[in-house]
Parts: sequence; C-alpha cells; structure tokens
Amino acid sequence: MTEALIRLRMSTADAHYAGNLVDGARMLELFGDLATELLIRSDGDEGLFVAYDEVEFTAPVYAGDYIEARGRITSRGNTSRKMEFTAHKVIAPLREAEHDSAAEVLEEPELVCRASGTCVVPEERQRREGD
Repeated sequence: MTEALIRLRMSTADAHYAGNLVDGARMLELFGDLATELLIRSDGDEGLFVAYDEVEFTAPVYAGDYIEARGRITSRGNTSRKMEFTAHKVIAPLREAEHDSAAEVLEEPELVCRASGTCVVPEERQRREGD
C-alpha cells in the first residue's frame, strides 16, 4: 500500500495553550497533509478528506518537539480510500537543562496521536491506478 511521512518541529506558533502546549488539531492538520500526498501518489489528484473514523490523542505535544507523522492507504474502493495515521514524538527539548537549547533524541519514539479516516477521489479525477 501507498505510504507517506512528514517530520517537523513544532514551533511556538503551533503552541495554543499555557506551557507551550500544542493544540491537538495540529496533528490532524499533519494527517490531512499526509492524506493529500497519499492521494496524489495513488490517484494523481488531491481528492477530499470526508471523515475521521477514529482519533485518539495519547500524549501531549509541546513547542520544540519534533514530530514524525506517517500515513498509509489501507484499502481502496472505486472512489474511497481508507487511511491510517500515526504521529510520534521523536525529539524533545530538555526543559530542565542548564541551556534552553538542549534537546534529546528519544530512545523510543512516543506515540502522541493515531487516527483513521476516509478520503474520496471522484472517478473522473483519478489519473493513476493505485497499488
């Protein structure tokens, strides 16, 4: 099946709450970007994200965290594409360190969000055969 990956650092502009906590909607935005890439790779068109079946936030995300988000198409209908997404924290700032620029690569990436959903690419817009 088709897969995609995004890795980026959360900035203070992503922080929405006290303590530089990032809004969970930011993870869904990453999943939307992954869905768009997956549809372009699979069908040659951006398609439309029509519904999340499930969303689970499992750990907080803060400004300065590096997030690795992955998505994959798990099944295909004539126009629908079922997808699964995960987001893991892979690097985190050391908040109690002597220097405010200190950070660490996490020994085990921490799952911060997982979701599944459905996208649609109308038949007349499909330019490639998916895998």
